[in-house]
Amino acid sequence: MIPRFGPPPGPHRYRLRAGAYALLIRDGAALLTFQGGAEPEFQLPGGGIDPGESPQAALHREVYEETGWTIGTPRRLGIYRRFCYMPDYGFWAEKLCSIWLARPIRRIGPPTEPNHSAHWFPLAEVAHELADPGCRAFAAAYLRGR
Repeated sequence: MIPRFGPPPGPHRYRLRAGAYALLIRDGAALLTFQGGAEPEFQLPGGGIDPGESPQAALHREVYEETGWTIGTPRRLGIYRRFCYMPDYGFWAEKLCSIWLARPIRRIGPPTEPNHSAHWFPLAEVAHELADPGCRAFAAAYLRGR
């Protein structure tokens, strides 16, 4: 069974939206992305998987777009589901989120995704900064078990 985080589905029509998100750890810190806009928040870098794209390819693309970093050795930690409204896209989504552990390798440049910026946080602060309850739970569980 896939765990669900956040409120249960409401009386909306939901679009399935698969995504891949990365917990990026290096030198005792984690790289998060800050997304400004309608609902500003810190997130694990990642996002939607495009049609025909593999989760790993989406992970590499999304991390680069949101942080400017390349990554290596991604390993899937798990998957969860979340029902929410996506204001940037204007629809209700059933998000199927895969969470990956990866190592940030090299910063190529600034984020290319509008309204995103990359920030390093000490590992003890990571779970407290994440707005999404599923990402927060996966990050906290992984960091407890390290």
